[in-house]
Amino acid sequence: MSEQLPPLSTAGSVPPDPDHPAPLQRSGSRPGGPAGRRPGLPGRGLGRDVGLVVALAALCVVGVATAGDRFASVDNVLTILRLAAVYGVLAVGMTFVITGGGIDLSVGSVLGLASVWASTLATQTMAQETHWLVMVSTALLVGTACGVVNGVLIAYGKVVAFIATLAMLVAARGLAEIIANRRTQVVNVRSFLDVFRGDVLGVPVLVWLFALVALAGWFLLNRTTFGRRTVAVGGNPEAARLAGIKVQRHTTYLYALSGLTAGIAAVMMLARTTAGSSTNGQLYELDAIAMVVVGGTLLAGGRGTIVGTVFGVLIFSTLTNVFVQNDLSTSVQAIAKGAIIVVAVLLQQRLAVRSRSS
Repeated sequence: MSEQLPPLSTAGSVPPDPDHPAPLQRSGSRPGGPAGRRPGLPGRGLGRDVGLVVALAALCVVGVATAGDRFASVDNVLTILRLAAVYGVLAVGMTFVITGGGIDLSVGSVLGLASVWASTLATQTMAQETHWLVMVSTALLVGTACGVVNGVLIAYGKVVAFIATLAMLVAARGLAEIIANRRTQVVNVRSFLDVFRGDVLGVPVLVWLFALVALAGWFLLNRTTFGRRTVAVGGNPEAARLAGIKVQRHTTYLYALSGLTAGIAAVMMLARTTAGSSTNGQLYELDAIAMVVVGGTLLAGGRGTIVGTVFGVLIFSTLTNVFVQNDLSTSVQAIAKGAIIVVAVLLQQRLAVRSRSS
């Protein structure tokens, strides 16, 4: 009779006793994936991405069918990518905040404030006398500072995220109007414009910046402890706290990151429009949230996807371009975007119910 080998022990030391089997471990890894992950989850994520690709391809087909060569030209594709770049950078920061269980309504106003502060006469004079990095540093510092204020109010002041960021939305826009005296500040630093309005390998620098921010965001969310903590905090803050995560500090980091991306977007806006204005970024926060939700990030927190966000940005930018190419009104655009958001949220709810029942 052949000898039957005992099964391998996960502890790697003593083989299990066939007369006294080890109890089932409910807190460890589940079959087919790491701890806490359902076996079908990766496939569902892939399915969402495939659905986004199909939606984007369908929009492109509609664009070619209705606008022909005007839509399919290289110049128009670059126009779509330029439009997507600023929104995309904001959406990457928003992905982290929403994944962490929060919301940031202030990013558009923070973008406007950072663009105004970075284009004041004093800042531009310093940049001309030293280096254009002065303008960039100013925008990044202003954006990050606003994000830190949001995070401290929410995490330590226990102010609801909706209220805290709504207050920042109003305050940042008002401060921008005071600084700019309700005037448009033209950017005169030629070195700044030469760098950020240029091309690399035929692709605008702004598009490269968006790609770099998206790549850094993907790595941070999917390959670092910071990303795992973000998902944990968004999924269950109390469980994350009991697991040793400093939830308040991490929440502050998330809003600081959102402010930083708003500062980067402000630099890109200055390059694209060559002017700082208190109206820059108006209502951009709503578009950024919509792009993140359409991309598959849960509004309730606990699940986020940078890849999905990038596709959401491209879908909205392509949709806008299709409407422009066909001379359709902005009112029709708004209705179409609203319908897309509703469909995305309904799909999220359906997937959540299916995930709980499986």
